Parts: sequence; C-alpha cells; structure tokens
Amino acid sequence: MTFFVISLIKCLVVLFILLTAVAYIQLAERKIVGRMQARVGPTRVGPFGLLQPAADAVKFILKEDLTPDTAHKFLYVLAPMLAVVLALLSITVIPIGPIVTLFGVRTPLQITDINVGLLLILGVTSLGVYGVVLAGWSSNSKYSLLGSLRGGSQMISYELSLGLALIGPVMLAGTLSLRGIVEAQRHMHWYILPQLLAFFIYLTAAFAETNRIPFDLPEAEGELGAGYHTEYSAMKFAMFFLAEYVNMITVSCVATLVFLGGWMGPLFGPAFLRALLPVIYFVVKASFFLFLYIWVRGTLPRFRYDQLMSFGWKVLVPLALANILVTSLIVALH
Repeated sequence: MTFFVISLIKCLVVLFILLTAVAYIQLAERKIVGRMQARVGPTRVGPFGLLQPAADAVKFILKEDLTPDTAHKFLYVLAPMLAVVLALLSITVIPIGPIVTLFGVRTPLQITDINVGLLLILGVTSLGVYGVVLAGWSSNSKYSLLGSLRGGSQMISYELSLGLALIGPVMLAGTLSLRGIVEAQRHMHWYILPQLLAFFIYLTAAFAETNRIPFDLPEAEGELGAGYHTEYSAMKFAMFFLAEYVNMITVSCVATLVFLGGWMGPLFGPAFLRALLPVIYFVVKASFFLFLYIWVRGTLPRFRYDQLMSFGWKVLVPLALANILVTSLIVALH
C-alpha cells in the first residue's frame, strides 16, 4: 500500500512539473527568439508576460473544436491522444536524482526504476511516429498527408541514428539502466568526453526526431500549412503541442543522463543543500539542452527534404556505426 501511495504521489508531482515546464519552456522560447529577432516577445498578460501560458491554455480550452466532414473520426481523435500518451510514458523511467529517504521510505527520484529503461524509451519514442502518420491520414487533407509521410520517414530514419549513438555509452557502462549509466560515470568521467562523436550524432538525431528546426519538414508552414496537424484545433492541437515539448524534455533528460553524468556534481554545504544539489545539477544540465533547441531555432534555416534524408542515411548512420566499432575495440582491449 505504501509503495502504491508513493508511486501515485510521484506520478502527480511529475505530471504537474511537466505541464508547468512545457508552459514556461514555450514562454521562454517566445521570449528568447523574440530577442534574437530584435523584438520583445509576450509582454501583455501578467508582469513581463509571465501569465501568457495560462492565457494560451484558456484559449485552447475555449476555442471551437472542428472536425473535417471527410475525416476518419475515430483515428482523427485517437492520433493526438496516442501522441501525448506515448510522450508522457517515456518520462516514467527517467531518474532526476539519487535514491532518497522520504518519510522513512527509501525511494528513487523517478516514477519507476527498471533495468532496461533506455531500451523502453527508445521503444516508446519509436511508436510516436504512429500518432503523426494517423493524424495525417485520418484528416483526409493533402497537406496533412504529405506532412505525415515526411514525418514518418524522417522519424524512422533518424531513430536509427539516435539509437546507434547510444550504443557506445551503453557498452562503456555495461547496462541499459539509466540509473546504472549515471552511476558508471561516478568514478570515471562524463561520457561526453570519450563519446564526443556519439554525443553530436545523438544531438542531431534528437532535433530531427522531435521535428524541430532545422529538421521541421513535417510542419513546414511555407509548404504544408502546418503539416500533419493542419486540420486540428483547440485541445486536439494542444495535445500535439504538449507531445512535442514533452519529447524535447525527454531527449534532453536522456542526453543529460547518458553523456553529462546526470545528477553528478560537487556536493557541499549543510545536509539539506547536499540533498538538493543533485536535482539542481540535473535540471541545469537538461535546461542547457532545451536552451540549445531554442538557440538553434533562432539561428539555423530549414533543410531541404532530400538533404535531410541524405544527411541521415549517408552521414549520421555510417558515423554512428564507426563509433560503435571503435568503442567495441576499446572495451575489448581493456
């Protein structure tokens, strides 16, 4: 019973933190990109525009929810639900700190701790393509269909590079457990040093996997309106919006755990500060990757689609395979 109550509390806390984080990451993105473009971003709602996310949430709730007459109704409704559920499912195995004692019970700072957490995240994120494909096909719109076809081929292509990039750190750590990978970096060094090539491959593939600039071809507004979610409005569109930002948080957390030592960092000060510092280190490292998303959006142009696919298959996949070969030789020799 105690385990069930603690798990339920952790689920509710994580859900609240995620929804709040998505709202204010989006606000930060609008503010930062605004500054990059010599404008100020949202300023009208609340002091410094801080209540803009709440205003956006109210807008999504109150907007008219339209469904095209020619759409496949069941799949049209299922697609955004599938996207957001799969996005939230990945978060359940991500640890944000060490094992702690709360109210006399030792518990990890994650919803559930399984020894193949990294494998589960790769499996769940690879299923995310179904939400995109179903959204495009069920809308019965040429723009949506083209966007979903682009999204499907792009996500499948770059999923391969992303998975291959993670094999090097897994071989060094000897485990698929995210907590185990972090612990393996405790006595050595962060894996970004010996796996620098894998880190950049992962980072590039993560941008493409989450359909973000410069790889946002499935949503290219200049060509496809809004891509696979052109026909969506109100809360259904908000679900796709939420899924995209949760996926950004997920890949940022995985990069933090696998390449930057997770919550590892120097501990000092009184007991409460020493207990809090690991979580602070983790949040700061993950925030760096989220800032990188925003920075890249404000500085790089969109790829052409043939360049996108060629880069994935002709550059990233061979480099990832070469990295695996070299890492396996190093591991075998040691």
